[in-house]
Amino acid sequence: MAPLALYERIKGGLRLAAVDEEGMKLGLRQGQNLADARALVPKLMVLEHDSALLEAGFADFADWHSNMSPLVSVLTDAAPYGDLVLDISGVSHLFGGEQNMLRLALSRLQTLGYNVAGAVAPTIGAAWALSHFARSQVVNAPMLETRLDALPVHGLRLDEKQVATLVQMGLDRIGQLRTRPRKPLQARFGASLLLRLDQAYGEIEERMTPRLPVVEHAVEHRFADPIALMEDVLAITQDLAVKLSCHLEQQGLGAQGFHLFLYRVDYKVMTLSLNASRLTRDPVHIAALFRQRAHRLKGDYDPGFGIDMVRLAVTSTDRLDAAQASALAVRNGLEDVDRLLDRLGSRLGTEAVLRSQMVASHIPERAARLVPAMAGPVEQIALPSRIRPIRLLPQPEAVMINAEVPDGLPASMIWRRQAYRLVKAAGPERIGAEWWRSKKRLHLVKAEAAQGDETNPAPHIPDLPLFDPDADSRDYYVVEDEEGRRFWVFRLGLYGGAVPPGWYMHGLFP
Repeated sequence: MAPLALYERIKGGLRLAAVDEEGMKLGLRQGQNLADARALVPKLMVLEHDSALLEAGFADFADWHSNMSPLVSVLTDAAPYGDLVLDISGVSHLFGGEQNMLRLALSRLQTLGYNVAGAVAPTIGAAWALSHFARSQVVNAPMLETRLDALPVHGLRLDEKQVATLVQMGLDRIGQLRTRPRKPLQARFGASLLLRLDQAYGEIEERMTPRLPVVEHAVEHRFADPIALMEDVLAITQDLAVKLSCHLEQQGLGAQGFHLFLYRVDYKVMTLSLNASRLTRDPVHIAALFRQRAHRLKGDYDPGFGIDMVRLAVTSTDRLDAAQASALAVRNGLEDVDRLLDRLGSRLGTEAVLRSQMVASHIPERAARLVPAMAGPVEQIALPSRIRPIRLLPQPEAVMINAEVPDGLPASMIWRRQAYRLVKAAGPERIGAEWWRSKKRLHLVKAEAAQGDETNPAPHIPDLPLFDPDADSRDYYVVEDEEGRRFWVFRLGLYGGAVPPGWYMHGLFP
């Protein structure tokens, strides 16, 4: 069978991105020019390297490793795939220690047919260097300097040009760099060399960016035999919610963010996240939220070859003291409303459940707006003291009204081609334009400036009419017809102006 290699496109042409074992025996190597590789091995079979597909697949594979540590990240220094970093602080004892944990992680991957190496070290840089250029091992802090000093400079995750120059200078070991003056090294190789050196030895902290949410508390269940049915997943979720509730109660905490992780046997992870409108640790409510969300996403549920572990985790925790119910307590219904909003948001989506939020404005159509029900606490704004209709029209509609000029009460009205005889009226209530919006034009800054002109360009004032507060003043009236129907109408503008005023229907009273 002919050897197989994958090639990738670069600016200078095509080069090998991966080579199988048979090709390596024939002298092929990663990074080699494709033309040279064909000349060396005429029967070479080549395929284009799909980097995007491999990157996406490796990201899913990285998420699966969160069953060993909640903090997992893809290290993209060499490539957007191939290197995983796990923060095992506080979790290694669950696997019998760091050595057993490393052995388990490597054996699982080797069972799948992967060539894999790994290491445990106090720093990310040291673990990367040891896993690539030394045997898989566990190195503690006292051993760190000795083990790193003996590794080649390739272990510092430098670019090819920096490594080639260091080797030409005879500096082929990391330990040799520590004895050299730092300023000449920085002048010759840049600050990146010293940064990688300090990160490897722990002088500068290197932080990872976890792919999955950093959970604060979690409970999990592992299965001897994989499960696949959605009903089984929801049942175990309810059991985990009870365990999680007991744990949070012992800590005196409640949570708003809940995350369900389903670990498949084909080494993929499905995640399901939701938020509650208020702090809670009620297991019945938590399980109900996931049940509602699961029904919404049932068409996208794919257990693969089965699920062997389920984890329920929380974020956004805060203090939640236990409350003792009293026989004389009066329920205001707010908790029930929050539960309803949670269930609706879980079933329909948080953006589909809206509530009214008051806005500090006297203009009726600007005094309220719709926001997601879980956007946050409702801001308390003083409501107008005068009576307002419950229902406002989407847009004020023009009407014809007979009234005494200039400030007489409306006597009759024609709205939507129907005449109304008005028997009662109250008003006017004048609502003027907002003063901070008056006498203003739109000010823009010119996009282009004279070349070499370092001064700030003058604002550009478009040819727009000035805002006239008198023209936008409204006189509102509450009117009632013979049949007892009440309307909210207003007159826009004042008599005696350049433009005669107009009448509009704005709202209806029940």
